[in-house]
Amino acid sequence: MRHHRGEMLDTTQSDATQQQDEPRGCLFALSQPPLMIFLAVIGCLLLTAALHDLLWL
Repeated sequence: MRHHRGEMLDTTQSDATQQQDEPRGCLFALSQPPLMIFLAVIGCLLLTAALHDLLWL
């Protein structure tokens, strides 16, 4: 079964659609409050463990 070029669907997006659907990078992900709270908690736990190992053991 052959498809002719005229039968193919036009899947190109308009300029307005491309501007709205811009890819979001890791800076967008880091700007989310739940992620920052999670990373802060993990960082505090790592810092506490490191200080415990260095100072009290």
